[in-house]
Amino acid sequence: MLRIISKRAVTQIRISSRALSSAVAQAPAGPPSVLDSIVNLNFVDPSGARRQVPGYIGKTIYETCEMHGIDLGPASCGAPVEAVRSDTWTEPLYGEGPTSGYDHILLVGKGADTARPITHAEKKVLMQYWDEDEVFPESRLATEVSITKEMDGMTVYVPDRIIDDIP
Repeated sequence: MLRIISKRAVTQIRISSRALSSAVAQAPAGPPSVLDSIVNLNFVDPSGARRQVPGYIGKTIYETCEMHGIDLGPASCGAPVEAVRSDTWTEPLYGEGPTSGYDHILLVGKGADTARPITHAEKKVLMQYWDEDEVFPESRLATEVSITKEMDGMTVYVPDRIIDDIP
């Protein structure tokens, strides 16, 4: 009787060790890193100078520019007008949306298509502050674009600023 129990125990230990060894082989290489939440963005200023800066996933492009000393002008942040909850439902949030168009940027290249679609309020503000020939399909407000993982390597063009410091 003792011999039968020990054979079962040995068999169970072998099965457990096999399952454990296969689980260990599939485990990730190490703990998560801060580098997993950082992407590199390439900024091109009006003079054509290029600068690559790191940005945190989930932050806006405006916040990234502030962190690295890239001047975009005053922020145009207001409460969100709406939130897309699913393919069939967009919840109205009754916010004022963007309030100025000073932080105009152009998104091109890798990951630009992963940005949330431009809202009616954002498009309206861009058209109020910028001439028609200065607004392109790639035009966005930096405060309205959140960084995603797919934007790693994306190029952000910063056009000439609108004069905003005249009293």
